[in-house]
Parts: sequence; C-alpha cells; structure tokens
Amino acid sequence: MPERINVLVDAGKATPGQPLGPVLGPLGVNVVKVVQEINEKTKQFTGMKIPVTIEVNPDKTFNILVGTPPTTALILKELGVEKGSGTPKTAKIGNLTMKQVIKLAEMKKEASLGKTLKSRVKEVVGTCLSMGVTVEGKEPKQITAEINSGNWDSVLK
Repeated sequence: MPERINVLVDAGKATPGQPLGPVLGPLGVNVVKVVQEINEKTKQFTGMKIPVTIEVNPDKTFNILVGTPPTTALILKELGVEKGSGTPKTAKIGNLTMKQVIKLAEMKKEASLGKTLKSRVKEVVGTCLSMGVTVEGKEPKQITAEINSGNWDSVLK
C-alpha cells in the first residue's frame, strides 16, 4: 500500500528542502524528481500555496496529486487584490472579463462539480457575486441570466 504525504507547497517553487526533503528522504525516492514533477504540475498557480499529495509505492515509484486553490483565491489573484469586499452588494473590488472567467473555470476543471464549461463558468460567476466582483461590467446575477438564456454560448463551447 502506498505511503501518502500531504503538503502545502508554493506553486512552481517547491524545493528539496523543507517540507519535502525531510519527509521524502527516508522513503528512498528521488527527491529531486519529485520536486521537479510538483513544480511542473503546479506552475499555472504560481504565487499561491497549493495542496499536494505524494503517494510513494513500496517499489519507490511515486504519484503526485495536485489540489487546486479555492475559486476565491484564483479570483483575487486574477484581480491582483488582497481580499473580497466586506459589502459585496455595494462595494465592488474589481471586474473580470468573460475570458478571465473562462480561464479560471478551466483551472478548476478537476475540482469542480460542473461537467461542462458553461456550468463551471456559472460556478465562478456565482463566487464573484459573494466577493463584490463584476463580470464584463455587470452584476454576476445578470451575467448568469445571460448565460442561461444562451447569450454567451458562442464563447462557452
């Protein structure tokens, strides 16, 4: 049965030092190869902390499972702001384009409950609502209504 190690790493910047080296060394795996694979799999989230699970098999082979940051963290990074609005109905912290929303929906593809791009986009737009973020300069509820009525179908294929 594989040994499982759960760590939080800086995306794209994992090193053989803490926290990976001391945990992986005694298991006899090539720590440098593990670190390289983690960095390759997490580079799209650079600048964020990412949950990673490393499964080390008895034959010293390994498998790396990368989690994704919460949608709120992706939106904040995309906007370049520290935190969401304390009063999302009145105070807006930023605006995303539909292109940015699609990019975030694709990043969340593995962790999302939405099976289609359209449903994942609606999840991201819904998160924008609670954070005080507009999409294409409009309230998220309005964008969701437009998505439901097919106005965005040409870009959500």
